[in-house]
Order: sequence, then C-alpha cells, then structure tokens
Amino acid sequence: MRLEDPAGSPDRPGRVRAGTAGGTATARRGRRGGTTESRDLILDAARKLFAEHGFEGTSLRQVARSAGVDPAMIHHFFTGKDELFALSVELPADPDKILAGMAGADPDQRAELVVRTVLRLWESPAQAGLLAFLRGTIGSKAKTALLRDMVAKRVISRIMAGIPGTPEEVALRGSLVATQVVGLMMVRYVVRLEPLASAPPEDVVRLVAPNVQRYLTGPLA
Repeated sequence: MRLEDPAGSPDRPGRVRAGTAGGTATARRGRRGGTTESRDLILDAARKLFAEHGFEGTSLRQVARSAGVDPAMIHHFFTGKDELFALSVELPADPDKILAGMAGADPDQRAELVVRTVLRLWESPAQAGLLAFLRGTIGSKAKTALLRDMVAKRVISRIMAGIPGTPEEVALRGSLVATQVVGLMMVRYVVRLEPLASAPPEDVVRLVAPNVQRYLTGPLA
C-alpha cells in the first residue's frame, strides 16, 4: 500500500510520478527507505522512548522523529500507540484477550477468577514464552520499565475495573494485587519453590484467592 499525496506535492512522501521516458519514479515515504527497515526503526525507537518516558510520556510524533520517519508511516504500520506499545513489550500472550471478561465479574468474587486466569495462562503452551519473557526482563532497566507500564495499563487496570474507592485507594489496591499475581508467577513457575510449585491448581486457588480478594475489596490495615 502506498501513501498517496492527493495534492500532488513533490514534498509529500509516497507520491508516484511519471518519468520523462515513459517510466515511473517513486518517491520514498518518510525519510528512510525499505518497508521492513522502517517498521523496525519505529519499533526500536518506541522501545527506547517508552522505557525512558513511559506510555503517557511518549507521543507518536516523538517516536517518528526518533526513528527518522514521517509520522504518517506509524499509522501505516500500526493501528495506534496501544498496538505500538504492546509490540514494544513483546508479550507472548495478549492480556486484552486473556482478561476480556474480568471487568464484568463481581468485584466481591473476582479474586478466584484472577488466580484461575493466571494459572490457566501459565499452564498453557504459552508458558515457555512467558518464562523467556520474564527472564529476559529481569536485570534490564529498559525492559523492566516497559513491563511496569504494561502491567499497570493492560493487566492491573482490567483487574481493578469497577472496584470501589478513590483513585488513590484503587491504585494502592492494584499494586497490592500485583504483588500476589507477580509473586505467584515467580515462585510457582520461575523459582519453582516447593511445595507451591507442584501444588494442584485448585489448592493454589483456595490458598491464594482469599488474600487477593482482601486486597481487591477487603479492609486495608
């Protein structure tokens, strides 16, 4: 697909013009050539900027400037900043699909669904990719910053949807829920600390969900 210039301006990228000898000459989109190269440049720039400034502090215009491409090229390759951010983090599973029904669950009974969702994901074929992702993140400040924003924006925000309380209280509760979710993943699947590592899933739900529920809706000391 070419980005056509409706006005026919020679300064706009993507314009196709006729050559003097009956051939055609194609102006390059943006300031860089090559479809794969341009897409990779955008992703590399986005990873660096998201890591330095976070999701909210990074604009698509900044990404385009850093990558050396026209801002329109970002929309040529990606649907928007959300997709660009998701691909920058390189998760082996899509949190939006995994947590699709979370917002509709009763807040007072949501913890069991949270724990079951974590277990179902980690005990699926995605486990190898998740392990590689976590191990590749640990020790890298840039990747840890991306992971932090991803967890806050795409995981915890869905788990906490509809939870009553002030924004400050909901944010605190979300952080506490994250300690349980991330801790469970690390201890059971990465560190493999026994007896939790080999405990039946139903036992894990029974033991962990009550504490998650307290952080969701219970009294905080």
